[in-house]
Amino acid sequence: MLVVIGLGGNALLRRDDPMEANVQRMNVRAAAASVAQIAQDHAVVITHGNGPQVGLLALQAQTYTQVRPYPLDILSAETEGMLGYIIGQELQNYLPGRKIATLLTQVEVHPADPAFTHPEKPIGPRYNRAEAQQLAEKYAWNMAQIGEEYRRVVASPEPRWILELDTIKLLLEAEAVVICAGGGGIPVVPNAAGGFSGVEAVIDKDLSSALLARALHADRLLLLTDVDAVYSEWGSSSAIPLLEAKPSWLRKQSFEPGSMGPKVEAACRFVEQTGKGAMIGRLADAMELLEGRAGTRIVPD
Repeated sequence: MLVVIGLGGNALLRRDDPMEANVQRMNVRAAAASVAQIAQDHAVVITHGNGPQVGLLALQAQTYTQVRPYPLDILSAETEGMLGYIIGQELQNYLPGRKIATLLTQVEVHPADPAFTHPEKPIGPRYNRAEAQQLAEKYAWNMAQIGEEYRRVVASPEPRWILELDTIKLLLEAEAVVICAGGGGIPVVPNAAGGFSGVEAVIDKDLSSALLARALHADRLLLLTDVDAVYSEWGSSSAIPLLEAKPSWLRKQSFEPGSMGPKVEAACRFVEQTGKGAMIGRLADAMELLEGRAGTRIVPD
């Protein structure tokens, strides 16, 4: 069975964790332990988020004024390599002798996507109101309130196609565990010369994972995060975990943008387009999710 596993950024770097390399490695080690259980018996493709990391790199780049800050497509490539290296190395320690491949992945987006004029994707650290106002004035960043805190928001266009898809297929044929489309992939658009150029954006990892799973004809899509399931009426006293749900019902509900919302949308797309199942839940429960013993199962209508 081919399983596409999306590791959420909040699973690799928990909400209150300092954004330090040793902390991320420790979290990745726990993620690798869960993924390795699945990879022992199934073909696996791993994607991962990069919101906290790409935002931190962008913030660090602003402090060195001798060169212009690198654009988000290059920062996305940096985080894809950084996290892919850590995930691959930790996974190799759990699966000695298994082929592990980390692939920088370009994802095509439309140059006229409305997201470019309506930035909504949160990246980087969380700030209070005064800090957010100061950063917005200093760097001309778009800041948005998320809960009681503020974060920088950037354009997040729809993923249209994965340029390295054939390479991913070759790696799977060679029985490698493939780590790809990190952070949703590097956003690129067609250029006048017939090639591609990077753009200032960050693609949603969950939507890219659903696109990848569909293109690979995957049997299951697992979206792993730091909560145990999708909840109805999240944040209220009557919130309850959903054991199973169908896209037609989920699309009538409201989920937090930039958090559970994209995961639910991605799962619904995969299920609707393939007729196969998707699961959302806690990273530590990866095997239980695949076996239907934990988390939320999204099934066809």
